[in-house]
Amino acid sequence: MMQLTGAEIVVECLKEQGVDTVFGYPGGTILNVYDALYMHREEITHILTSHEQGAAHAADGYARATGKVGVCLATSGPGATNLVTGIATAYMDSIPVVAITCNVNLPLLGKDSFQEVDIAGVTMPITKHSYIVKDISKLADTIRRAFSIAREKRPGPVLVDITKDVTAGVYEYEKQAPGECESGCKYTDEDIKRAVSLIQEAKKPFIYVGGGAVISGAYKEVRALAGLMDAPVCDTLMGKGVMDGHDERYTGMIGMHGTKTSNLGVSECDLLVALGARFSDRVVGNAAMFASNAKILQIDIDAAEINKNIRTDASVVGDLKEILTLINKELPQMEHKQWNEHIKELKEKFPLNYDESGLSCPYIMEQIDKVTDGKAVIVTDVGQHQMWAAQYFKYSEPRSFLSSGGLGTMGYGLGAVIGAKMGRPERVCINIAGDGCLRMNMNELATAARYQIPIIEVVINNHVLGMVRQWQTLFYGKRYSQTVLNDGVDFCMVAKGLGCEAIRVTRKEEVAQAITRAIELKKPVLIECVIPEDDKVFPMVPAGAPISEVFDATDLEKEA
Repeated sequence: MMQLTGAEIVVECLKEQGVDTVFGYPGGTILNVYDALYMHREEITHILTSHEQGAAHAADGYARATGKVGVCLATSGPGATNLVTGIATAYMDSIPVVAITCNVNLPLLGKDSFQEVDIAGVTMPITKHSYIVKDISKLADTIRRAFSIAREKRPGPVLVDITKDVTAGVYEYEKQAPGECESGCKYTDEDIKRAVSLIQEAKKPFIYVGGGAVISGAYKEVRALAGLMDAPVCDTLMGKGVMDGHDERYTGMIGMHGTKTSNLGVSECDLLVALGARFSDRVVGNAAMFASNAKILQIDIDAAEINKNIRTDASVVGDLKEILTLINKELPQMEHKQWNEHIKELKEKFPLNYDESGLSCPYIMEQIDKVTDGKAVIVTDVGQHQMWAAQYFKYSEPRSFLSSGGLGTMGYGLGAVIGAKMGRPERVCINIAGDGCLRMNMNELATAARYQIPIIEVVINNHVLGMVRQWQTLFYGKRYSQTVLNDGVDFCMVAKGLGCEAIRVTRKEEVAQAITRAIELKKPVLIECVIPEDDKVFPMVPAGAPISEVFDATDLEKEA
């Protein structure tokens, strides 16, 4: 047993949990922790981001890419509040992050002291748990519990706020190994039997895969289930890579910008098996008309998600990998030849397509797929480019598509791709951004340059807020209120000014060469791709409409 300062206890607890990388920004109240980190800089790498929000997103990207807990640090007041959007992003997508902040000395709490904010109170609705540590004797156990809560059951972010005098105080410390996480399994044998029975009764089954399948590490079990059920499979934005994008059973994404095959197939099926998916409004459209011909079987680790958005006919609550292992053992090999032929016809009749005459984001994504042999980790910001990245790159494994799904955070991608590259240095890590998103986070290019982190930032520059403009075109009479960004900003000059390499692409034949060059440089590179302002993401389902009313550019031309 050793006598250590509170700050040293924080660092020792991080080492206990296997933390090798943290992202953050120092300040007055957290100085003791940074001093302790300095003494352990050979064991824990600290990445100084340009803004605390970048640190939160980097911790999130690290967690998504590796499956480990991401860690970010910030000082009190504005430092802590700058983490809030990143914490909320992680919360909506069930990403394990521990945010450590420090606050003013205990006697100054509640007195509107300089840079004092009740960050534990602020983040209470957007964390699994938030702590404030005022007693050094509780510090180590609180940090250990924070990591356990972040990882166990349905993962998510946890905040630990520590008063500065606790970090300065001295207390005994004894090393502990991390404990086992609770699985959160609540199912019974009857639940498994009911699930197997429903699957065996179905004539037209469809599997719908969400982010829980990625978190659980259940991709092999999902693929085995699809084979045993002889069923087509669609996914959500968060479920990318669970099914191999090249698999003939895979029908693409479901929902507002899902494929016609997925949306029509789910609308026609007689059993929908939801695996680690929460029936988000962007997936179901009009909830009253969603999969109205089907019985619903939902498997999820969080009992609160059962019957929350869509009524189920049966459910199994627990870890997806564990549950599917049991179901797969009980299921005989099934055959649904006629149903699969119908789905195949839909795929042939309604393929994803785009205008191939000029440079476009779908073409760029196909080239990235080709140049990287589909092995890149793709990160996105939020907007049209996010949907195109989900549609046109064929993800063959989980944790290769990282995106803000639930919160839809513009500015997420650049911090997240830095985190992903720190966690997966052997992979090519590429962020797909819109010009509107880059304006929110371009300061993090300086972070990548400072550490020479070889990330690739592909900017799809259409000089507008593309997704909002698409809605204005289709539903707001082309009144482009505050969505035109055609000004004097030169992203290549900005990138070079912040210490990165930059390449501008304006023609299709330049794309593959630019991507290849960026990979070869082994340093941070921005590739600006200039595309037309009115390119649109199709297919599309209008907000509130049933997903069976999915339409694309061809349908609009027919109406015109």
